[in-house]
Amino acid sequence: MNRRAFIATTLAASCVRHVEAADTATAAKQAHTELWRRFIDQHGLTIDFTDLDGSVSIPTPEECRLGQPNALGWWSPIENGAMFNGLYMDAVANRWQHTKSADDAAKARRLMEGLLLLNSISEVKGFIGRGLSKDGKSHYAMGSNDQTLPWFLGLWRYLDSGLATEEERKRIVAHLVETAEEIVRLHWVMPAEQPFGKRGGFTGFSFDSAPRMLLVCKALHTFTGDAKWDKLYQSALAERGGKENRTRLEVCEHGMVFEYAKYHTWTSCTCVFAVRALWEMEKDETIRAAYARGLQASADLAMKSLPMAEQFDNADTSHFEMDWRLMNQHWKPQQTEKDAEDLAHLQLNEFSKICPRRNKETSFVREPTAAAWVVTLAPDAAILKQRAADVERVIAHYDYAKLYYSQFFWVECAWWRLLP
Repeated sequence: MNRRAFIATTLAASCVRHVEAADTATAAKQAHTELWRRFIDQHGLTIDFTDLDGSVSIPTPEECRLGQPNALGWWSPIENGAMFNGLYMDAVANRWQHTKSADDAAKARRLMEGLLLLNSISEVKGFIGRGLSKDGKSHYAMGSNDQTLPWFLGLWRYLDSGLATEEERKRIVAHLVETAEEIVRLHWVMPAEQPFGKRGGFTGFSFDSAPRMLLVCKALHTFTGDAKWDKLYQSALAERGGKENRTRLEVCEHGMVFEYAKYHTWTSCTCVFAVRALWEMEKDETIRAAYARGLQASADLAMKSLPMAEQFDNADTSHFEMDWRLMNQHWKPQQTEKDAEDLAHLQLNEFSKICPRRNKETSFVREPTAAAWVVTLAPDAAILKQRAADVERVIAHYDYAKLYYSQFFWVECAWWRLLP
């Protein structure tokens, strides 16, 4: 190749990179716009889905009381408010740290207030709701460990970002302490309302469980300085269990594992984020290095999910059924967690037959976008730089104005972690 050809090739490649970067920035901006146009409700909570014009029918107080479509709130528009608010806080806090704008600070504050509200709606101490009916109080009777961990993480991220005023810090820490102490009193079980009483826990030794207890203890010690939380943390680190008889630290070091589905980064990313938070808070370099290895292993596995984005066709016009109440034809009263789960699984199987668009978004949007964020959570900047183009392709792939589910918010989380 002669000098002129070499220069032309180099310039062409450089132009392509600049175009891709511009496309990615535009896509990330569109994702942000759509999230705040359609998916953040009047209570500052992220809802699961809306029509393309932003319209959605929220469960009524009576439907929440009866447990319709089911007592878990699964497949309703208010299924994941605590989970999605807590995880999306990573994007909004990082965005504010880059822009320092009053508008971005206000958005982070709305998400924070939404999280605190979900911890203030029940007479059951330590309860974290999933979402709210229009009255700002009615809710489904069960949260879960999948909702509670992101609740802790979102408040940790808000406090850690430097956004909190002194009054906010005191109020947030009070919520964290009361909730954590109640969960510990219940032997690390998540409290739920009657007749259910509980829903999930933090005592397991799989990757989707082990970081949970560690995160709560470490965050509480960080924010309160109370030695009892460090004692619990050190004990939890060393405790062994599970199929491999690993300590919780060893489970974290091994990283994310796909155990119950071929790909499920979108659920496991909560514990990857917890390990990232632990890595940021930890002072012991040996423990910190173990967390870093777990984060890198998780990112390596998440890379396998990124190509799934290419299977989503932005021109697809498959039907999305907005009327989730059609699931009520299978409804019956529920008295136990299992009753609610069995009903929810039956409802989803039947509803999927009339809502083919749902499976396309959950498979080819939700999974690869969550994986993109997980890739950016690994702390090795050199490796991330090598993988940035793969992450950017995922971010740039979608037309976010045509997506019904909010479960693309991870692209904004990934985008702000890609920026220096």
